[in-house]
Amino acid sequence: MRWSNAFIPTLRDDPADAEAASHKLLVRGGFMRQLMAGSYSVLPLGVRVCAKITAIVRQEMERIGGQEFFLPALHPAEVWQQSGRWDLVGEELFRLRDRKDTELCLGMTHEEVFTRLASELRSYRQLPQIWFQFQTKFRDEPRPKSGLLRVREFTMKDSYSFDLDAAGLDESFRRHFEAYRRIFERCGVETVAVEASSGSMGGSESVEFMVESDAGEDWVAVCGRCGYAANLEKATSTLAPVQDAPGPDAPETFPTPGIRTIEELAAFEGGAPPERQIKTLVYVLDGKTVLVLLRGDHALSEQKLLDGTTSAACRPATDAEIRSALGASAGSLGAVGVEGIPVIADAALEGRTNMTTGANEDGFHLRGVDVGRHLRVRGFLDLREIAEGEACPACEAPLAIRKTIELGHIFKLGTRYSESLGATVLAESGGPTPLLMGSYGIGIGRCMAAIVERWHDERGIIWPVSVAPYEVVVTCLNVKEVEVQEAGAQLYEALRESGVDALLDDRDASPGVKFKDAELIGIPYRITVGPRGLANEEVEVVRRRDGRKRSLDLHKAAGDVAESIAEERR
Repeated sequence: MRWSNAFIPTLRDDPADAEAASHKLLVRGGFMRQLMAGSYSVLPLGVRVCAKITAIVRQEMERIGGQEFFLPALHPAEVWQQSGRWDLVGEELFRLRDRKDTELCLGMTHEEVFTRLASELRSYRQLPQIWFQFQTKFRDEPRPKSGLLRVREFTMKDSYSFDLDAAGLDESFRRHFEAYRRIFERCGVETVAVEASSGSMGGSESVEFMVESDAGEDWVAVCGRCGYAANLEKATSTLAPVQDAPGPDAPETFPTPGIRTIEELAAFEGGAPPERQIKTLVYVLDGKTVLVLLRGDHALSEQKLLDGTTSAACRPATDAEIRSALGASAGSLGAVGVEGIPVIADAALEGRTNMTTGANEDGFHLRGVDVGRHLRVRGFLDLREIAEGEACPACEAPLAIRKTIELGHIFKLGTRYSESLGATVLAESGGPTPLLMGSYGIGIGRCMAAIVERWHDERGIIWPVSVAPYEVVVTCLNVKEVEVQEAGAQLYEALRESGVDALLDDRDASPGVKFKDAELIGIPYRITVGPRGLANEEVEVVRRRDGRKRSLDLHKAAGDVAESIAEERR
């Protein structure tokens, strides 16, 4: 491709609303343009990068036996209703009606449709199966941001495994895990595999592949000693033991005028430190009011609350709902004597005595509360969000909290969808048995953005060779000189004949403009052809990654650069 004919609309300035480096550079470099919030047009350079990422993913999926499909993005409501997710997913699902008033949705994922196809499998002899596709997904994100990192329309590789038993599902899950490791390594990003919540997908186990980045929205806990890693929605830690002093036989009420927070009660004369307080939260789970109790110095993880109670939706109660349920305002709430409202407590409160909590009367608290004797706790669950420095649950070394971008997520779904959608096969015994399923996703555009987050500098993008839109740019200086034009064109053709993706910069522009553009869009190698070098039958080669410069013989340059690129591809 000649640059003079290419559509590469580079910009001098960052887009005004961009914060993430990938958002700034992919717009400035002419890889994409925003159509509306959360929706981007991918331009030719971006298409080339995405095509290379897609090729890597396709190769690794086929390597583990995957077969490629292409399913509709428009789904009938019926299949989502059969699986139970029509109501479970909520507002993220784009819903619409056609001219016949039939309910439809735009697919945010394809478990239901693939499961319906899997119902055509008849015998255990046809298993295992791994099916995958590259398809546009739609999610009505409430706050799309950071360019391609959080959007409403995106391309995903989603794959699905179908097995007869748990051992088969374990093997399909393992094969996907290893395939994902290879995919991200080939794309030039180092990922951490972390335990994760399965959320509305359901199932028994899930793993996210995360890349550390300040542009991310997910927080993970990692142990530098043993390698434990988990999303904060799933992470646990070992707490230091707390020795409780004996308390009174019954809770004692004491006045706390104007005290509304954990911190204020800790500073109040006669109060208690946060670790000796019970924090009482009022939540609405699937339309029902519950009390959620935590230690005063702990924060609630709403995803853990959803997972632990197998609820579809949760939200904090409104002020009016709180007063209606308990007769007091937030800051004076407690579970002592409460009847008719389920009480769920974090596991850190189990067995605690002589605690302090609200009295359900504004301006009053209770001391001497024994969790086991004075509270009607329906169940103790892991509900708290862990904190930096707490002990690793595996080896007790301090945990670190890191900000990350999720690149891939793999799930063990079990029979969650096969049972509701009737996907069964005849087992060896002759009876029907539901298929055990797995689901596995990678966002192609998000992967492109994450690569840029990892590989850039103050001058622009630094693409790894494996995913670069072009591997070499041949930059002709003073294109009005015939010798420069001819030498550049010959180099360009020689590179292409060697299997190298090359771009010929034949624009009538200054060297400074050409060099800056090449650095901005991140092409791994630049070969500069100019009158001074040609006088000595030499060209200059610059490697974008580290700025290393070499002078090469004009007639050997294409072969030498092609060899360097081949080494980086391996």
